[in-house]
Amino acid sequence: MSAKKLTCGSDSVVVAAPRLAYQPKDPAGKSPKIGLIGCGNITKWHLRAYQAAGYQVVALCDIDRSKAEERRKAFYPTAEVLNFDELLSRDEISVVDIATHTATRPPLVEAALTSGKHVLSQKPFVEDLTEGERLANLADKVGRFLAVNQNGRWAPHWSYLREAVKTGLLGELSAVHCEVHWNHDCLSGTEFEKMHHLILFDFAIHWFDILCCFMGERQPLRIYASLTRSQTQTIGPPLLAQVTVEYEGAQASLVFDANTCTGPWETTFVAGQRGSVRCQGPNIRNQELVMTTEEGISQPALTGTWFPDGFHGTMGELLCAIEAGHPPTHSARNNLKSLALCFAAVASAESGKPVAPGSVKSLIEAANQAPPD
Repeated sequence: MSAKKLTCGSDSVVVAAPRLAYQPKDPAGKSPKIGLIGCGNITKWHLRAYQAAGYQVVALCDIDRSKAEERRKAFYPTAEVLNFDELLSRDEISVVDIATHTATRPPLVEAALTSGKHVLSQKPFVEDLTEGERLANLADKVGRFLAVNQNGRWAPHWSYLREAVKTGLLGELSAVHCEVHWNHDCLSGTEFEKMHHLILFDFAIHWFDILCCFMGERQPLRIYASLTRSQTQTIGPPLLAQVTVEYEGAQASLVFDANTCTGPWETTFVAGQRGSVRCQGPNIRNQELVMTTEEGISQPALTGTWFPDGFHGTMGELLCAIEAGHPPTHSARNNLKSLALCFAAVASAESGKPVAPGSVKSLIEAANQAPPD
């Protein structure tokens, strides 16, 4: 395409956007048969993505059978509704998607692995790093893959940005800054309202995870976080949080304003020695991405949305890994780095002090840190 001068106070030119493989990938062969364990509200996005991708979901399970029946009717009418033991006993099912709440999930993951299934675990993966390491080791021992449903990695804007960083288009990163302004009062009356660290644990795990993706092998040195209630919020958990992360030669910040009642907005800014990227839009599903490098400014026309394409990405990555015989990029072991950041942030918010990621091993330990005098 021809380049043209911009009139925004610089001599940058508009250039063609780099072609990057940011969209979800599918296995070359036929999808293996999949069972879904847990049929709560979020699983409509799982099944919508799998249905569009042509994946074979053959069984559904929930302690409330009516929920499984509802999902079957809406998405996979020929699937069976089974109890947990029945589903794991079916040899033809080689992959299970476990979408229960975090606290109840580890024994289900363990049983699925020992029965010979590959597992996609909902996020957050575990509440304890030692437990997560044990399950990752178990997956290795039984020769099965254990992946975590960090679906934000395949949100179109983050996935494109992740590929730009991985291919070196931005060079060595010096800054990652994310802000999310939205209203979480909609969770009133749900199980999530019982989580004191709803924002820093259940929600922010996406941002901790994508930060780890962007920074690669670079190790965070210290993390500082704060958490407080909005004066106008109506649900129990504090809805305002902010996090800063220090690296050798780089920094990151995450801001969560979860009681923004009007004008929701979400941004991501990443800067490196060769270029920068900014993403912005009214919510996490509608984002405009602009990249600036020495060659000029480009704006790719991204297709898809986080919901449901992020869920396509997580299952597709696992199925491709099974087909190729190599660990998935969103493996449980990989995800422990994101959880280490998360637990350190919770510990810092509770103690009022900087915390080294990895020094706090569990959510309970983090939540019980002594507050400042």
